[in-house]
Amino acid sequence: MSEKPTKHTKVLIIGSGPAGYTAAVYAARAMLKPMLVAGMQPGGQLTITTDVENYPGFADVIQGPWLMEQMREQAKAVGTDLVEDHIQSVNLKSKPFEAIGDGGQKYTADSIIISTGAQARWLNIDSEEKFKGFGVSACATCDGFFFKDKTVAVVGGGNAAVEEAMFLTKFASKVQLIHRRNELRAEKLLQKKLMENKKIEIIWDSVVEEVIGDEEPKNVKGLKIKNIKTNEISELRIDGLFIAIGHDPATSLFKDQLEMDNTGYLITKSDSTETNVPGVYAAGDVKDKIFRQAVTAAGMGCMAALEAEKFLASN
Repeated sequence: MSEKPTKHTKVLIIGSGPAGYTAAVYAARAMLKPMLVAGMQPGGQLTITTDVENYPGFADVIQGPWLMEQMREQAKAVGTDLVEDHIQSVNLKSKPFEAIGDGGQKYTADSIIISTGAQARWLNIDSEEKFKGFGVSACATCDGFFFKDKTVAVVGGGNAAVEEAMFLTKFASKVQLIHRRNELRAEKLLQKKLMENKKIEIIWDSVVEEVIGDEEPKNVKGLKIKNIKTNEISELRIDGLFIAIGHDPATSLFKDQLEMDNTGYLITKSDSTETNVPGVYAAGDVKDKIFRQAVTAAGMGCMAALEAEKFLASN
């Protein structure tokens, strides 16, 4: 098999959520002819989010996948080279930078914008995997609606878990929050709201051992939970399980090449998207574990493109 010719670009954008697409729009408008490699989940986390009510500019509720499709079309219209591939390795020590796609395609770039995002963490038990999409979810805003007048459980103890639990009370008749400790990590104001909500019951010091359900048709019926102080196993009758135990940034590609914090998020300079390697920028959830919003990711994508443009002009 003959080797595919190397593709070179001034700006290589890895990842295709709001950060990547916005970076592409700005870089293309700066006449840099950027190349965007979409990755395994084009559109990122917004493609598994349905109703988006907080993106500026839209008075009516919009759909996450639609918003990503619009951003993609805009990036393409202004001159971005959109590539369907998944980068599996990068070399940030070479000049120009190098990246290799799944099928062996080699890309070289004078600058790189990383917008690979983050993924929800799961419990990693077999029964959870089995019922994913059949009553087990990591996104209350996507799937809460399906549990109208039903009983659901949420696993976690941080802001995300408390927010998911509160949100689910709009639909579910009862929400049980399962937390492995005896106190929540969520902000005090959120905790107060949670405690005041009659529909929510907290199950302390407990972990999910197994998801129980039917095979045909596939659906969740209950949980086996273990009290970690007494080791006692009990069963809960529920119709849905929501996992809210945090996110993992997609940064394994950059291990030992870029500075990260202890949880794997890329570190950038203050008020900048620049990493510790000049010419390499990080935007969106791959570096942001605080806000994690489409609008902040888009803002960082803009910053990254402007910084890349400046970098290229001075080199």
